[in-house]
Formats: sequence, structure tokens, C-alpha cells
Amino acid sequence: MKKITIAIDGYSSTGKSTLAKQLAKNLGYVYVDTGAMYRAITFFAMENGYINNDSFDKLTLINCLPSIKLHFEFNSDLGFAEIYLNNTNVEKEIRTLAVSNFVSKIAEVSEVRSKLVEQQQEMGKSKAIVMDGRDIGTVVFPKAELKVFMTASAETRAQRRFDELQAKGDNVSYDEVLNNVQERDYIDTHRDDSPLVIADDAIEIDNSDLTREEQFAIVLELANEEINN
Repeated sequence: MKKITIAIDGYSSTGKSTLAKQLAKNLGYVYVDTGAMYRAITFFAMENGYINNDSFDKLTLINCLPSIKLHFEFNSDLGFAEIYLNNTNVEKEIRTLAVSNFVSKIAEVSEVRSKLVEQQQEMGKSKAIVMDGRDIGTVVFPKAELKVFMTASAETRAQRRFDELQAKGDNVSYDEVLNNVQERDYIDTHRDDSPLVIADDAIEIDNSDLTREEQFAIVLELANEEINN
């Protein structure tokens, strides 16, 4: 059977990772969460005091990049791969609002993007992969057979993220989350290196009024059409 590369891009909190996991499981493909990779480096920078609300020691972080090792390990209990930072599982630690507040700033750094894009392209050499992020269809896999761009209103995305954080027990307000979503949108779309844009050949899906099941059904049909083409 024909193997393809599926690139899923879009704004924060549009459910890219959920959709990508569903597709990978259904198709028997490898799933790579590139957002987790950027979050892991953000967590590293926070833990080492390189970034906080008052400052960002970008040069020191860049100098540390060769020593930062990232890899994924499949967790059969969860049904997806978790990310490891220097051999430590940080899957839970990277999903906080605190990390979300800095991840777009880390992702602006060209040296960070270069390191991670190289790793991502290596992961996808054999195809049969689903990868989600901000620049997958434009930079990482510009020749991907299927490109999907996810979007939804900022308010809808903030509510989804707020509900998710509340369920985890995080003490955050809706306004905090909405502000984070809007700020990340601005940084992601205005950075000089690989800004968030829709690839010319991407299929845009606004899921503001779609359930996860409806969204999955739409994209799975698109994937099967490409595989069987």
C-alpha cells in the first residue's frame, strides 16, 4: 500500500495533536508531536533559568543546544509516544500554561528551529508518518502528500484549553488562557523564521463547530483518498 506523509499545521489549541494521534493509530503510521519538542526545550530553558518573565538569555540557550537530547518512547498504556528530555520523561511537565507562556518565544529562535527541523525531517524519511506543528507543510515537509491546516476562533480554542487545564487541576482563569492563545497567535504569525502560514496546497479546516469525531472523519477520508490515488 502507498505510504504518504501527512502534515498538520494550525493555530494553538486547535486539536492538531489529537487529530494526528487518531490518524496515526487508524493508519498504522508513526506520530510525531513537534510541539512537544519545542515545549521540551522551553522547559529546559525555564528549569535552567534562561527564560522568565523578565529576561531571556538566548545566547546561553543556543550554546546549550548540542547537549539537549530529545527522543520519543511509545507508552502502550496511553497509546502514544511520550517525549524525553535528556532521558527524563517530561510529558506532564511540558503541558502547563507556564510552558505555554514561553514556547512561542523559544520557537522564534532560528537555531532552535534549525535543530528541530533537521531531526523532524530525519524522522520522516521513510514516510508513513503524521506530524503536527506550525511549519510542517511549509518547511519540514513541503512535499507532503496531504497537508491540513487547522483553525478555530480564539475564544473557542481558549475555552477548550481552559477546560483541559481545569481537568488536570491547574489553577488558571479563562482570561489568562485567552490572553495566552492570542499572544501565541501573534508571535507564531509574525516571527521572521518560518512564520505560521497556510501552505498553498493545504486544506483548511475550521473546527469551531466540529466534534473530534466529525473532524477525524473528514481528514481520514482525505488521507485514504490520497493513499488510494
